[in-house]
This record gives sequence, C-alpha cells and structure tokens, in this order.
Amino acid sequence: MDKKPKVTPVALPVRETRKGAKPFRVVSEWLMPYYPNMKKKLLMAGMDKPPEDFLDGVVISTLLFTAALTVLTAVFFNSMAVEMIWLIPLFFVYLFLAFQYFMLYPDVKITKRKKDIDYELVFAGRHLLIALKSGMPLFDSLVGVSRGYGAVSEEFNRIVEKVTLGVSMTQAIREVIQNCPSNDYNRIMLQIANSISSGSDVAGSLEVVLNQVFREQVIALKAYGQKLNPLVMFYMIFGIIFPSLGLAFAVILFSLLGSGRFGITASLLLLVFVSIAIIQFLFLAMVESSRPKYVI
Repeated sequence: MDKKPKVTPVALPVRETRKGAKPFRVVSEWLMPYYPNMKKKLLMAGMDKPPEDFLDGVVISTLLFTAALTVLTAVFFNSMAVEMIWLIPLFFVYLFLAFQYFMLYPDVKITKRKKDIDYELVFAGRHLLIALKSGMPLFDSLVGVSRGYGAVSEEFNRIVEKVTLGVSMTQAIREVIQNCPSNDYNRIMLQIANSISSGSDVAGSLEVVLNQVFREQVIALKAYGQKLNPLVMFYMIFGIIFPSLGLAFAVILFSLLGSGRFGITASLLLLVFVSIAIIQFLFLAMVESSRPKYVI
C-alpha cells in the first residue's frame, strides 16, 4: 500500500510564496538599488503601492510598448525596402526610451498633486486664519478646512486623522509635510508647528506666512503674463505666418521654376498639415504646463 508523502508545515508557505511570485520581480529587485528614492517619490505622488510593484508595472509596460514600436517599425521597413537588421539597435533604443518614459510617471503625478494642493491653498489658509481669530481651537479649525477645498483638504484631513489616533499635533504636522510636494503648504504648516512648540500666537504666525504666500502667487501670475507675450509671438510666426505664406510662395515658385516637373502634391499638403498640428499642440501644451493654477 502506497503511503502519501508527508508535507511539513514549513513547506506550505514556501509553495504559496512561489505561486504568488510575480514573473518580473527579479528584474524589479535588480533595478531597486538604482532608484533609492523611489519609495519617497511614490508617497509624494500619492501612489499607495510598494516600489517593487511599481517597477513591475514599468517593466511590463516597457516590454509591451517596445514590442508594439518594433512591429510598427518592421512594417514600415518592409514597405520602404529597408534591411531588417536595423531593428536590432532600434529595439534597444526603444527599450531604453520607453523605460525612461514610464519612470517619469511619479514625477508627473508629483507635479500635478503640487498644483492641485496650491490651487485653493490661500482660500483654505484664510478659512483657517478666520477660524483661529474667532477663538476656535486649532484642531476644530483644521477639521473645518479638511473638506471643501479639493486636494489641500486631503492634506489637512491627514493631520486630523493622525491627531484623532493619538498623535500629537506637531508630530502629525511634521509627518504629513514629509510626503507633501507643495512647498507653500509645507511652509504654512511648519510655521504652525513651530508656533505650537514655542507657545507663540498661531494665528499671527499663520497670517504672516499666508500673506507672503499670497504675494508670491501674485508675482507668479504676473510673470506668467509677461512670459506669455513672446510665446504668442513665436506661435504667430511659426504656427500661422510661416505655414500660410510659405505654402503660398512654394506654389508660386514651383509653378514658375519647376516647368511642370515639381508641384504641390497631396502628400506634401498632408505633411504641412501634420507639421502645423504638431506646432499647435506643442504651443498649447507649453502654455498649459507653464500657467500657474491659483485661486486668489
């Protein structure tokens, strides 16, 4: 009679770990030493995931994107009768560029989160200041601004949750600002924490730093208005004048000097249209990315 092999209790967790292991975890663990600040970046970006899981997703996305680009390049090379041997170096170029592109995702999230926090920071700070001057305790004032002001209310709510769990006010503030990408918010809350520690007037200190942040935001808006004038000038030149006049002069020049051998074809018109569309998109993206988003 055959006896069933005994399974020791120690072997069970090992089998479960291997079964749940991710296929690209080896690559992620190999990349981890090259990105020591990845955990800090993910926290500042508001991405609640371990760095290993994020790198797993980056590796998978990189391979899929590289494979798609390689296939499209192969189809293009086949139609243009280009040797396929050039796909080998292009594959590694695509691999490198795609990896660097997907690794920028936390930085983009950090920038977006910073803008969202700064958007209504002054209004929320004024609300907090009015509540303190009216005699409300600091904790109740923070509860009042922990909702209704978008992303900045989420930061105030984190402080409220920590204090509710028993953390001191100054420690809760310092823990929250460690993972907050907004320098203006960190300055305001750090001033409040220092005022609590020193026993000085919290409302007075808050009013001083809040006025300073307000003036800096006004200066940033004025600087954006001054920077917008040369951007509009370059847009008018390269996005409107050059394409329209250049195409008109090209038609006249080809008709006079070409003697019928050269002309404006549909492919050339399509190329001009695509170039104008790219210039329009780059201009709008530049204007949108450089515009300060404040409510003051």
